[in-house]
Amino acid sequence: MYLRLALLSFTLLLSACQSSQINRDFDARRDFAGYRSWSWQEPAVQYQPADPRLKSDLTEQRIRDAINQQLDQRGLRPASAGTPADLKVQAWLIVEDRQQLVSTNYGGGWGPWGGYGYWGGPLASETRSVDYKVTTLQIDLFDGKDGKLVWRGSTERILEQNQANPAARDTAVRNTVAKILEQYPPR
Repeated sequence: MYLRLALLSFTLLLSACQSSQINRDFDARRDFAGYRSWSWQEPAVQYQPADPRLKSDLTEQRIRDAINQQLDQRGLRPASAGTPADLKVQAWLIVEDRQQLVSTNYGGGWGPWGGYGYWGGPLASETRSVDYKVTTLQIDLFDGKDGKLVWRGSTERILEQNQANPAARDTAVRNTVAKILEQYPPR
């Protein structure tokens, strides 16, 4: 019974963390309507930490394809070879270790006792430390002329231990990038 309560509380904690919040920031002084073309700022995808289990050509290609698709939907076209781009694009994939303290109370109880009010029994509590990994995808857009950051969007989510199949990974990256770039250009 106790194990079920602990797992339930942990599951609720993780599901609350799963509702990803999109963070966006931009330079309000910029004319985003003037940006028509883009190119990658190399390295196009940065990894932190530079762990070979995280960094892969497959992951990078998924991120590049998803960003390319989303920028295209927003009217931005890749700059022609030899032509300076209006925007430079760079993405970050960051994995961090996090820790959460989860407390579980059990035992005791409250209820009517012989019509004379309520009683409480002994209450026990246990606090456990739960380690997990969080992945952040951040997309930065830099002005092609002055190189300054003009727009940034990011989101984070708990890294799943059981990696899905390649099609599911592709869908997850596309959906995440679409959510991040949903409000580009800013209005």
